[in-house]
Amino acid sequence: MTQNKVTRTCKELSFVSHDGKVIFFRHWPAIQSSSGERAENRDTEETKAIVLFHRGHEHSGRMAHLVEELNLPDYDFFAWDARGHGRTAGERGYSPSFTANVLDVDFFIRHINDAFGIRTQDIAVIGQSVGALLVATWVHDFAPQIRSITLASPAFNIKLYVPFARFFLRLLYKFKGLFYVNSYVKAKWLTHDVERIASYEIDPLIARPIAVNVLLDVYDTADRIVADAQAIHTPTQLFISGADWVVHQKPQEQFFDRLSSTVKEKTILDGFYHDTLGEANRAEAIQSIATFIEARFAAPYQPPILTNAHREGYTYQESQALAEPLGLFSVKNIQFGFTKMMMHLLGKRISAGIKLGVDTGFDSGSTLDYVYRNKPTGAGSFGRMVDQNYLDAVGWKGIRVRKQHIETLIEQAVTQLHENGKSIRIMDIAAGHGRYVLDGIKKAPIKAQSILLRDYSDLNVSQGQQLIKDFGLADVAQFIQADAFDKASLASTTPKPTLVIVSGLYELFSDNEQLNQSLSGIAECIEEGGYIIYTGQPWHPQLELIARTLTSHREGQAWVMRRRTQLELDQLVEQVGFEKCAQRIDQFGIFTVSIAQRVVSEK
Repeated sequence: MTQNKVTRTCKELSFVSHDGKVIFFRHWPAIQSSSGERAENRDTEETKAIVLFHRGHEHSGRMAHLVEELNLPDYDFFAWDARGHGRTAGERGYSPSFTANVLDVDFFIRHINDAFGIRTQDIAVIGQSVGALLVATWVHDFAPQIRSITLASPAFNIKLYVPFARFFLRLLYKFKGLFYVNSYVKAKWLTHDVERIASYEIDPLIARPIAVNVLLDVYDTADRIVADAQAIHTPTQLFISGADWVVHQKPQEQFFDRLSSTVKEKTILDGFYHDTLGEANRAEAIQSIATFIEARFAAPYQPPILTNAHREGYTYQESQALAEPLGLFSVKNIQFGFTKMMMHLLGKRISAGIKLGVDTGFDSGSTLDYVYRNKPTGAGSFGRMVDQNYLDAVGWKGIRVRKQHIETLIEQAVTQLHENGKSIRIMDIAAGHGRYVLDGIKKAPIKAQSILLRDYSDLNVSQGQQLIKDFGLADVAQFIQADAFDKASLASTTPKPTLVIVSGLYELFSDNEQLNQSLSGIAECIEEGGYIIYTGQPWHPQLELIARTLTSHREGQAWVMRRRTQLELDQLVEQVGFEKCAQRIDQFGIFTVSIAQRVVSEK
């Protein structure tokens, strides 16, 4: 393989992630291929970058060889040391969750945007093993508009070799708490490259342990991403090592087959071990990566338009299937029928939460307020136990995490508005009882000048008005009855809000034309430079259980949901004039919370 004649300098830097964690990374600035001069002062629109994500236990230094071997001198290269790895400080192999690592990826890319003037759409990403899983999860959950991804032996299912290992690890973690699992993989099982074997064995930055919570998260996240790979439209290149000791091949094949990407390539490398990009005879594979990336940058950047996904596509087909009745004597119909019967005959009599759901709808403002309070109530100790089990459903856990994320982004928004010299005028267009938004406003570091809460329900309005008094906000807040999809009503709001919140609403309505009416009204009423916080539900592991057993607030109809991918939701927000700034997602991958800014028009 031809190598660059000019050796690049490597800059050692760091960035601060979402929780204040300082993460180490390396930067290799581009080199102008014609003269060999370093390209330090380039036009922003011409700046291209490749970001590398290392496999588990390793660090950015183990990916550094790709900077020269890819032979792409006019690209900036970046590579980090993930938390718990390499020169990033902290307990080796530990992270609060795999979700925290995925959010680190988003913060890393945004740091590259801000600090180096490189647009997201001018970035290609390469990930290996766990690094490849990180990349796939980030692309699925955050829908970044990057140029392409290259995944080398993604860790969609790690081989543990011990029967029932996942079950026993989960059980031990439940009773013992945090502990660490040491990697069984020897260097000679990773690559045939003698030099890389030797360097691996003496590298002081290699971290063999991995925290059990992270390992279990890797498995759970991989299952979700493989199952829902259709949500990914990013041009994708996949390399599968044919003699991999570390990860299974079948989930990689399934992932590739399910991708919605119109541009995708798969290569099975016979005889390759797990260190795919560090194998002895890797030259052809690496040249293929360079060719793939160059082709993506040679073509105009054109993401797919998904604003019509309520009429076509896989989430539409899924929701249509959920709305169809099951066969009368089918096993599923009998199982779901029994569950629904038990909720109505027993559950509502002994569990306050189940009774509230049956009476008002499991997606009602009253139900959500009960879920937020998270205090099991029922008839005797057995009733409280049933109610606690109900409140511990994964969807309700995700709802409570969503509330925390809304509070985080409210704080971010009001702080930014204050720094920009803008008044803080907050409106929630479908607040339910309003507890989640009032909690967030109360915790915000800067007081709001005005708060307007809206909801269509008389009950929610009356309960919300009482909460405003309970929170001591009657001097600045009011609660009115109004339709969140009435464009004219929203557009005429005075005074113009600078922060609009839409939480838990759009997930309940499949029709994108309804959303467009709502978002257009928000775009017209919000002050330029103001923010919108909006929530989404790109994934749910219990969609069919919900559709077959729970009722909606809409006159007792079945609660059939159409998932809306993050890319679809973001495009709906962007098309009315907002630019996404940040996002959060729970550890289950169910609920997202995003913030976008109303674009200031050019005078």
